[in-house]
Amino acid sequence: MVSIHSSPIGPLGTEDTGGMSVYIRELSRELGHNGHQVDIFTRRTDPDQPAVMLLADNVRLIHLDIATAIKGPKLALYPHLPEYFKALEIFRRHEAIHYDVIHSHYWLSTRLGAWAQKYWQRPHLTMFHTVGAVKNGVGAGEKEPQLRLDHEKKLARFCHRIVAATEKEKQNLIKHLAIAAPKITVVPCGVNLDVFKPLPRAASRRKLGLPVNEALLLYVGRFAPVKGIERLLGALALLKGHRRVRLVLVGGDGEHSPAVTRLIELIRRLDVTRQVTFADRVEQTELSLFYSAADALVMPSYYESFGLVGLEALACGTPVVATGSGAMTNIIQTEHAGRIVTEPGPEALAEGIEMLLTQVTQRPRTPDPVRAVAAQFSWAQVAQAITEEYRLLVRQVTSCDANRSVPPN
Repeated sequence: MVSIHSSPIGPLGTEDTGGMSVYIRELSRELGHNGHQVDIFTRRTDPDQPAVMLLADNVRLIHLDIATAIKGPKLALYPHLPEYFKALEIFRRHEAIHYDVIHSHYWLSTRLGAWAQKYWQRPHLTMFHTVGAVKNGVGAGEKEPQLRLDHEKKLARFCHRIVAATEKEKQNLIKHLAIAAPKITVVPCGVNLDVFKPLPRAASRRKLGLPVNEALLLYVGRFAPVKGIERLLGALALLKGHRRVRLVLVGGDGEHSPAVTRLIELIRRLDVTRQVTFADRVEQTELSLFYSAADALVMPSYYESFGLVGLEALACGTPVVATGSGAMTNIIQTEHAGRIVTEPGPEALAEGIEMLLTQVTQRPRTPDPVRAVAAQFSWAQVAQAITEEYRLLVRQVTSCDANRSVPPN
């Protein structure tokens, strides 16, 4: 596994650590549980990080170190990718390992995976997680650079197989990267049903110090513009005249980060300061308390390749209000599981939230039917499907195939 810009054990909810990190960690653990030997390569960001650590049975996390200290956005890693590949190759040779399959994540890591594919003559499967052209199309946040757009097209053509988490993401890959449909396989993401489970709502609120008698909305994730938190705050302002409602925001890079400063300014302008609680980052093992305390998780994203937090909330018996981005459109098929909002503005989002809160008021929530919606998305099922893809690649890709062309510069 290659995830050069984001560690699977990084602080969730911060700028570059989100659902992709969860995906890599949980998939690798399940593969290790099934007896596969997995090495995950990421960059060292702290001098105290061990070079190698055991993440789970049969799963190692390897921190690659290079001489240059790299700060700033993840794009700053691009000029140093050859150094990271050199460090990776030194480790591989020292350990005398011959990997069967390369699985890369995000376009920066796919660049490393392409080199490994060529020089090791091994099959290479990648998952882009997001597509730069789609992010630019929604117009939220800074535009993705042309460098990324060009590399995604080249790398998609060079690798052997691409995994998409949804059929919609597959269509995005076909449209924007000019990839033939048979090269792309759709494997949904999963949820840890042992970690995410329903807890008593009132007790969860008391433990978190949250009001018991208010309607409680929850947002979990990064504070990036593409996640649509501004749209959610606009919806909250429209709701405040209807009922007592509180929004809890979980995630972010701390109270002094530019993203939080921007949101606080908007909260003041919208006059919803008393209705918003910043909960900072929360470890995954503690998230069930927040999901169980909430009346609804809101996913206001402009673009999601899947939306893992939606599955986590459903596994805790909490319904979801989501925009038409990501997997929730197909997963939420009944009213008790939540609402899908297809119109873009805060007015439509507010209407969807109001409808769900009214339903909760009129008919007390029963978590079991909601949890049943998520039960079909276990990590064991994801690992089984991905393993089959690995086996197909190993059978289909010969050494000649793996070295069939020169990867893009």
